[in-house]
Amino acid sequence: MSDDKAQQAAQIAAAIRQVLGDSLGYLYPACLRVAIRAGVPDLLAGGPRTTGQLADATGLHAPFLYRVLRFLATRGVFREDDDGAFHITPAAQVLRSDVPYSVRTTALLLTDEMYWKSAERLEDTVREGATAFNKIFGAPLFDYLNTHEESARVFHTGIADLSTIEQGRVADSYAFPERGTVVDVGGGPGGFLRTILTKNPGLRGVLYEQAQVLEQHILDVPELAGRWETAEGDFFETTPTGGDLYLLKRVLHDWSDDDCLRILRACRKGMGADAKLLIVDCVVPRGNDPDPGKLYDIAMMTIFDGMERTEAEFDRLLTTTGFRLSRIIPTNGPVSIVEAMPF
Repeated sequence: MSDDKAQQAAQIAAAIRQVLGDSLGYLYPACLRVAIRAGVPDLLAGGPRTTGQLADATGLHAPFLYRVLRFLATRGVFREDDDGAFHITPAAQVLRSDVPYSVRTTALLLTDEMYWKSAERLEDTVREGATAFNKIFGAPLFDYLNTHEESARVFHTGIADLSTIEQGRVADSYAFPERGTVVDVGGGPGGFLRTILTKNPGLRGVLYEQAQVLEQHILDVPELAGRWETAEGDFFETTPTGGDLYLLKRVLHDWSDDDCLRILRACRKGMGADAKLLIVDCVVPRGNDPDPGKLYDIAMMTIFDGMERTEAEFDRLLTTTGFRLSRIIPTNGPVSIVEAMPF
């Protein structure tokens, strides 16, 4: 066989291995969920254990548990030694329940049936141009969560923990003014606003949310005394007036373009001529290189009618609603800060 033919054969073989391996990619999150729900990362925090010991502690079937952990070790989650004991790794560390940087609840959310079953119907979503979630679960996501308490707990806890991990890095990436009022539009319980106010003691803050969300806010701490207030409302209709900075952190990616236009128009209506708008979301780059935004965009497609957007797509939304995109500021994470100003 000539060198060219040998090289071509090797490329074909590698492509087959890749495609077939990727076709079974759904087994990784399935195994990951087993290990997380069983608490294996917590159990290994004190030192290595055999699958027999782990099975005794978790009530799982030892030989089957071994096969799951052996596979996860190929992905860097756990490490098996020559004696058959499993060790914790950096990837497993972040899945512990007792560390401040844990993504355990977020991983459980992303492997929950809300995402899992919706991903199974991705072909229907692509064919129809709308998420299959509504048909599977009988209502749009947020309406579904309003009537399913356990799903709502999984969703809101997972999102809140993800936000906690990234909000400090995002806040450090922007030069906030020494004085002024920050309005966090759709800011959930206020974790991002709390971080900003803590890092910038000259600022005041307004948390704008629905009543049921405001009941769970976390702004009432001594170091922020007298520097915050809450405001109840619908960000599709209005936003508080008088702010200097308006925040939309991981809000727009939940919604369709038409809904985003409504949100942005409500922000524009509440903003003065010198105010600024900060949109914190993924900004999907051009080209074929891997990027978290491209993966998250598929996730958004499966359960929302939202999307992760490119710079051009943000620019169109902003221009249509009376804003000028002034700059995009990267952060030490998957999201960027899209700064815009009224015109």
